[in-house]
Amino acid sequence: MVSFEMNDRKKIGLGLTGFGVFFSFLGIIFFFDKGLLAMGNILFVSGVSLTIGLKSTMQFFMKRSNFKGTISFGIGFFILIMGWPILGMIVEAYGFIVLFSGFWPTLSVFIQKVPVLGWLFQQPFIRSVFDRNRGKRVPV
Repeated sequence: MVSFEMNDRKKIGLGLTGFGVFFSFLGIIFFFDKGLLAMGNILFVSGVSLTIGLKSTMQFFMKRSNFKGTISFGIGFFILIMGWPILGMIVEAYGFIVLFSGFWPTLSVFIQKVPVLGWLFQQPFIRSVFDRNRGKRVPV
């Protein structure tokens, strides 16, 4: 069994990642406030790099299969900073989906184990959507 050691650096990284998601959510709620969205992006990326380590982060973002997602995420962040938050978030969302598309099956299994969400995802209509798309990766 693989042991996952939770040291202080990883705890801080998970906290920063959580705050990044929270600030991004607030930025969307407050009509695409570019300051909150930028803060959310910075906190998210720094949290991921603290959680998995700088070397692993660089390997993940510079992997050939993730290059399109990395470029899209970076261009979206630049567009967001330049003052077009809606367009920037659309480009960033595309990059995020491309970057983290390999994690969707793991996320699906995790969500099915959460009490209320698990029940929701066990409903026939939603389950048929997941069963139809299981094992297929959309080429990008």
